[in-house]
Amino acid sequence: MTLSYASGVSATPLLGDTIGANLDRTVAAFADREALVEMATGRRWTYDQFAADADAVALGLRDLGVTKGDRVGIWAPNCAEWMLVQYATAKLGAILVNINPAYRVHELEFVLNQAGIRTLVAAPSFKTSDYAAMIEEVRPRCAALADVVLIGTDAWDALVEAGRAGDRHLLHGIGEGLGADDPINIQYTSGTTGFPKGATLSHHNILNNGFFVGELCGYDEEDRVCVPVPFYHCFGMVMGNLAATSHGACIVIPAPAFDPKATLDAVAAERCTSLYGVPTMFIAVLNEPSADTLDLSSLRTGIMAGSPCPVEVMKQVIDRLGMAEVAICYGMTETSPVSTQTRAGDSLDRRVSTVGTVMPHLEIKVIDPETGVTVPRGTPGEFCTRGYSVMLGYWEEPDKTAEAIDAARWMHTGDLAVMDDEGYVNITGRIKDMVIRGGENVYPREIEEFLYTHPDIVDAQVIGVPDEKYGEELMAWVRLREGAPELTAEALREFCHGKLAHFKIPRYVHVVDEFPMTVTGKIRKVQMRAEAVDILGLGDAAAAKHA
Repeated sequence: MTLSYASGVSATPLLGDTIGANLDRTVAAFADREALVEMATGRRWTYDQFAADADAVALGLRDLGVTKGDRVGIWAPNCAEWMLVQYATAKLGAILVNINPAYRVHELEFVLNQAGIRTLVAAPSFKTSDYAAMIEEVRPRCAALADVVLIGTDAWDALVEAGRAGDRHLLHGIGEGLGADDPINIQYTSGTTGFPKGATLSHHNILNNGFFVGELCGYDEEDRVCVPVPFYHCFGMVMGNLAATSHGACIVIPAPAFDPKATLDAVAAERCTSLYGVPTMFIAVLNEPSADTLDLSSLRTGIMAGSPCPVEVMKQVIDRLGMAEVAICYGMTETSPVSTQTRAGDSLDRRVSTVGTVMPHLEIKVIDPETGVTVPRGTPGEFCTRGYSVMLGYWEEPDKTAEAIDAARWMHTGDLAVMDDEGYVNITGRIKDMVIRGGENVYPREIEEFLYTHPDIVDAQVIGVPDEKYGEELMAWVRLREGAPELTAEALREFCHGKLAHFKIPRYVHVVDEFPMTVTGKIRKVQMRAEAVDILGLGDAAAAKHA
C-alpha cells in the first residue's frame, strides 16, 4: 500500500535572497530588457528604469517615516504604481498589506486597524468606488494611519520626486539589515463568514514560490507574461510579478481590471508568451469574438488557477488559444500560494484533469480529516502541505493560526483531494462544500465537470440546498451559450439520466447570466445557497433542525 504523500525533489536550490536583492540581481543581468508594460497608459519600463522608480518610491516612503516592519497598505486596481509599491516596500523591509479593490467602508476600516497600517497608498477612485471619500470617512477611527498617498495626485508626485532626490545607496544599507524570513506581505483571505484573516508571508515564502512557478513554466528573459488577474492576490503579485522579475521576464498589464477584449488585444499587441486567468476569465476570453481573429501565435504557456478548472475549458485553451504548455496550479494564500502544478511534459490528460504534482522543495499529503492519518493513494481526504511556502501565520491571531497549521507545520487546507499512484492530485471540492443527500456524500465538482459536457452550458456550479426529506438536495446554477434554448430542470435531469447516479442528478436548475463571486473570480457558494433558499421558497426546510 502506497500512502498519499509526496515530496518535491529538485536540483535547483531554494533562493536565499530578499525580494529587493533578487530584483537587483535581475537588473544587473537584464538592465535594458523590458520589465513592465501598462496598456492603459502606454507606459513602459526597462528593468533599469523600473528599479530606479521602485527605489524612488522606497526612498519617498522612507521620507514619510516608513521603516522595517511598518505596514504599508495598497488599495488600487492593477497599475504600474501597485507594482512599484510592491518592490519599494520590499526594499525597505516594510510589510505590504494588500487591500481588496472591492472592499467597502466597513471592510477597509477593519483591515486598516487589524494590520495597524501606518501609510496607505491608494487610487483616488475605481469604477463606482470613491476610495478617497471612504478613506476620509474611516480615517478618524484608524489610530495608526499617519499618511495617505493617492496615486496620480500631487501627493504621489511629491513622494516620487522626494525619493528621486534621495541617495539610492541608503537602500543598500537598509537591505543588508533585512532577512529572507522577515514578514513582507499581509494578504487578507476572503472569509465567507466572520472577518477575513491576514495571512502573513515572508520574502522567502513568496519569492521562492514565484520563482519555482516561473521555473516550471520555463520562463526566461524572452517571456512576456500577460497578467489580467488582480495584483492584490497571490496570483497576480507572486505567480505573476515575482515569477517574472526573478527570471528577467516582462509583465504586461492589459487593463486595471479584467476585460476579455483588452486581455486578448494585449496578448496580440505585445506578443505575450504567457497568459494567466481563473476559469471564469478564460471562459470569457474564449467567448470573445476576437479570440478567433487576432494573432495569438506568440502564446506558449500560462496558468489557470484560483478555482477548480473545468476539463472542457482547459482543452479549449490549448486548442483555440494555442497555449500548448498551459499549467494548472493549485494552492491558497496561506501557502504563498502554489503547492502543486502541472508540467509542460505531462500528458494532455494529466494537464486537463489534475492539478499536477508537488512543487519543488514542498511536501504534500492527503489525510483522513477525522483521524489525521495519511490515507492510501486513490482515497479521498483533506489536502495538507508543508515546507518553505507555509505562511508565518495569521497577523496577530495565534489561535486561528494554530487551527490551520498543526504542531508539525502542516497547513490544513480544508480542500478534499485524491492522489493517484503517480502522485498526481485531483481537488474534488471543499470539505464544507460537500453535500450530504439522504446519507450519500456528493461532491459538487464531479457533477459540475459532467454538466460542462452539455452542448448549451458554458459554466456550471452545483450547490446543496435544504430539503426536508433528504436533508439536502442538489441545485445546479448554469450559464448558457448565447442563443441557447431555455433549459428546464426536467431537460437537465433527462440529460443526466443514465450517466450519473440518481442521487447525483440535480433536482433544481437556475439559469443565470453570471455567478456571485469574489474579485479574484472565486464563486461565492455561500451566497448562492442563501439566495437559493429564497428562489426556491425553502425557508421551512432551511429552518428544520437536524442531528
